[in-house]
Amino acid sequence: MPELRKDPIVGRWVIVATERANRPVGHRVEPMAPAGLCPFCEGSEEKTPHEIISYRSRDSHPDLPGWRVRVVPNKYPALQVEGELNKRGEGVYDRMNGIGAHEVILETPCHEVSMANLPEDNIREVLWIYRDRLVDLKKDPRLVYGMIFKNVGEAAGASLEHTHSQLIVTPIVPVNVQEEMNGAEEFHRYRGRCIFCDILHQEMETGKRIVLDSPHFLAIAPYASRFPYETWILPKQHNSHYENASMNELDDLARVLKTVLKKLEICLEKPAYNYMIHTGPLNSPHLPHYHWHIEIIPRLTRTAGFEWGTGFYINHVPPEQAASQLAQTPTA
Repeated sequence: MPELRKDPIVGRWVIVATERANRPVGHRVEPMAPAGLCPFCEGSEEKTPHEIISYRSRDSHPDLPGWRVRVVPNKYPALQVEGELNKRGEGVYDRMNGIGAHEVILETPCHEVSMANLPEDNIREVLWIYRDRLVDLKKDPRLVYGMIFKNVGEAAGASLEHTHSQLIVTPIVPVNVQEEMNGAEEFHRYRGRCIFCDILHQEMETGKRIVLDSPHFLAIAPYASRFPYETWILPKQHNSHYENASMNELDDLARVLKTVLKKLEICLEKPAYNYMIHTGPLNSPHLPHYHWHIEIIPRLTRTAGFEWGTGFYINHVPPEQAASQLAQTPTA
């Protein structure tokens, strides 16, 4: 029988249709362009805007070969750095200029499609450059929230196959993150604890939805998963801001992220997917009620009229089944 589950953080209801728990057929990652035409490969630096930062060999120079990880402005930005916010009203409507930042993180100079195929050292540098960019952008008082995300496959919104991620910094907190923060703050006010920490403790006790357990992180299929095989990676140590993660944590996260992505690729036959890092706002201090984390969403189903009209999600694969399959999927 189908089951309704309530997300304990935001209060969202999810329908887990257990009788339809057959493995879904989703969108696989298909080739988009020959490697020779890729503007993200080493040797094509002139095809991108001037780099913002890169990790590269000491004898190399900006916008030239010799880099390992490179950050450039998005050629077609959603928001722009130049200008003033100019907040204003128009009757009941609010508006402001589209001030922010939109950057692309090129994760490897080689034409690799899958982040899971990168060496751990390479992934560690990607995670570290995320941190560097958030720390730098905190200095701009106009900017409030930094969303780091990755689109893999055309069905997940990617326009180029070369493995990369993006950072969009906005002058407001996005509504999805604000709902999480509000729900977590209400829980903390009532119980005096972080709800994410409570979730970690409960999942470690029951073991029903664990995908991977490491010294610093726990990867789980969340109790009220919105999508089949949705996976969250949570730090075991309470921390509201990703950029405050320690070197040891990012070392461990490189291993965890590589392993989880590899499990998803093997188990689901290279699905299109998105991942997002939910973290505290740039302009806020340490938050005792909020807990940064990574959400990974394989694109196996489409959001349709019922979901858009109600705010419910229908998940065909119970998270307990998804976690068990992923946990048992070998990566070697």
